[in-house]
Amino acid sequence: MTESTLHRICVAGASGRMGRMLIEAVCRADDCQLSGALDVATSPAVGMDPAAALGLSSGVAISADLRTGLNRAEALIDFTRPEGTMAHLQVCRELGVNAVIGTTGFSDAQKQQIAEFAKVIAIVVAPNMSVGVNVTLKLLEMAAKAFDTGYDIEIIEAHHRHKVDAPSGTALKMGEVVAAALGRDLKECAVYARQGVTGERDPSSIGFATIRGGDIVGDHTVMFAGIGERIEISHKSSSRVSYAQGSLRAVRFLSGRKSGLFDMADVLSLK
Repeated sequence: MTESTLHRICVAGASGRMGRMLIEAVCRADDCQLSGALDVATSPAVGMDPAAALGLSSGVAISADLRTGLNRAEALIDFTRPEGTMAHLQVCRELGVNAVIGTTGFSDAQKQQIAEFAKVIAIVVAPNMSVGVNVTLKLLEMAAKAFDTGYDIEIIEAHHRHKVDAPSGTALKMGEVVAAALGRDLKECAVYARQGVTGERDPSSIGFATIRGGDIVGDHTVMFAGIGERIEISHKSSSRVSYAQGSLRAVRFLSGRKSGLFDMADVLSLK
């Protein structure tokens, strides 16, 4: 494969858990090339080869300078924090670099700004890049339409002790998909906490429960609890590899696209 046919990818958060997984996936993919790696200026990894831990040489160094890291990239893959991602997207827009965003916890205002960026560059935004999770979302849409009456809906998610936002972006997306299938607005029917004497459950509500502990990569279960039966649709991640491979599929999907806002359902032709 010639260099001109390679997908040139910059990875943000290069020294983090997900960043390292992404870098390995890019370096081992025949049709991808690591063209840059970004991290915060205080990271001890700045200046190092991001592939060195894999026993490889990528030919690039981790940089805290956004333009240096993005200068040769076709696409950025970003699983960092909302504030960092927004700064990265600003430079992506200036340089014409597409973006695959797995960051979660965006405010409504930040989501609107991402939509504005997508008028200039092509962006895939998804709270979970796993192919399995996105197929699960499609199954949830089908299930919710069938269980539209007589079933209480609860969403339970579990992640590692280091995760900073709750509920997870994936759990919220599951709630949005279920609510939309039922003709509801998640902002109006979501219940995120229960304590004390709460009274009977509102049948139109969608409940969320959050677990944080250990090294759980990510578990999500949506429960449809009826009278005499309970249906559970679950997805459990044992490795971040699925997120990395899904991200590469998103990069390939964006190749040749100049603008537009997409999600993994677009990438996987699930719409």
